[in-house]
Amino acid sequence: MPSTHLSLHYHLVFSTKDRIAMIAPEWRERLHAFLGGVVRQLDGIPQAVGGVGDHVHLLIGLGAMHRLADVMREIKSVSSRWVHDEVGVKLFSWQEGYGAFTVGAPQRQGVVEYIANQEAHHRVKSFQEEYVDFLRRGAVEYDDRYLW
Repeated sequence: MPSTHLSLHYHLVFSTKDRIAMIAPEWRERLHAFLGGVVRQLDGIPQAVGGVGDHVHLLIGLGAMHRLADVMREIKSVSSRWVHDEVGVKLFSWQEGYGAFTVGAPQRQGVVEYIANQEAHHRVKSFQEEYVDFLRRGAVEYDDRYLW
């Protein structure tokens, strides 16, 4: 085949340090927009960004040369610095780990809708419950002792 064709979409989930609800409604949308901008600067495609006070979800498209660990490190580092400098929340930081789940092209729209409805979703389900559901549905092995 003379050219390469890719459909690499990732649903990324990561929380604030100790899952403390530090992402205030007053600046949450600005953070989400900034996260999308970071993905664009990394030559990725932000398809959806959302979340609530203690975590965020991103649906992004990446190219063949992207390395997920590098992308995540940059997203978290740059956005933490932005929260410190632009929002003025000096104690803000992200939890060390993250979840990354592949998404097939036919499922993308459902993930976009899921991310858009985070506020309503988390009125009935905690972040911990949601995350464990993601791990189970993705058949990801984990040890409860190291999950939180």
